[in-house]
Amino acid sequence: MKLKIAVLPGDGIGPEIMKQGVAVMDAIAAKFGHEVSYREGLCGAHAIDEVGDPFPEETFQLCMESDAVLFAAVGHPKFDNDPTAKVRPEQGLLAMRKKLGLFANIRPVQTFACLLHKSPLKDELIQGADFICIRELTGGMYFGEKYQDNDKAYDTNYYTRPEIERILRVAFDYARKRRHHLTVVDKANVLASSRLWRQVAKEMEPEYPDVTVDYMFVDNASMRMISDPRFFDVMVTENTFGDILTDEGSCISGSMGLLPSASTGEHTPVFEPVHGSWPQAAGKNLANPIAQILSVAMMLEYFDLKEEGALVRKAVDASLDACVRTPEIQVEGGAAYGTKEVGAWIADYIRKA
Repeated sequence: MKLKIAVLPGDGIGPEIMKQGVAVMDAIAAKFGHEVSYREGLCGAHAIDEVGDPFPEETFQLCMESDAVLFAAVGHPKFDNDPTAKVRPEQGLLAMRKKLGLFANIRPVQTFACLLHKSPLKDELIQGADFICIRELTGGMYFGEKYQDNDKAYDTNYYTRPEIERILRVAFDYARKRRHHLTVVDKANVLASSRLWRQVAKEMEPEYPDVTVDYMFVDNASMRMISDPRFFDVMVTENTFGDILTDEGSCISGSMGLLPSASTGEHTPVFEPVHGSWPQAAGKNLANPIAQILSVAMMLEYFDLKEEGALVRKAVDASLDACVRTPEIQVEGGAAYGTKEVGAWIADYIRKA
């Protein structure tokens, strides 16, 4: 297969983990005879510094001309600490999602047997936890009408029926591929937008008679994720709730550096780790590249390259079992491995498999 990949390293640790993701992709391509080409684009704080735009038109066109986007992270403290900043790195991420029509964010939450002790939750609660959070990505408060002055501010949580239907279809389809259980998360006891979500979901239920559907208020869902994460199979929710719940879910595994995500929709899909840019660690060879590498696995699986994706996952599992790990998940007294060393070990495993 021939693949054209847009590479967006972004800010902070982004360039470091991206190198390891590309190295793993190269190892897979060489082993399975695929032809992969890469073109790099600016985004985030780096793009603001270079051209004044966190998602410049050149990067958008690059994404549109590619088969997939491999993205790392954006963000920088100089923008976080300046509430008056008119242009922010995260605006580039929102612009990318909107312009590419990426309305569905898919975040798997899984545990690794050798890392259960790293989770803030008890082993008996999380062992075997394996679910997917599906977040609507281009509607809601993040994109609704906004206003702010010195005395008042508002954000409009705006949704239309077509927006809700299309993300629910993604969720129902994922549930059919897994354990046939879908949880719709909303706040229908308070919010009109949530009541429309629940109404549309109930209307769609008869189309999927093989899927068991339950409904849960977001506050209850956030508690259930901590007290009984194995309850969930596929969870679907709106943009703001999804942003919060997916970050909560990422902690279950014991490190945000372990989990990938995919954003799909109308145009080129994007594959990225769930964590941020961690600028304090930039250039220190500390960042865990596994989430970026597993994003490569998700990308391969998106193109139905199941054997290739499975090998990447096998290599990651092998590295964890061999205690080839970055400091935040390393066992006490374990050898010191950095971003480069973990990535190189996984790529080498793939080449030798």
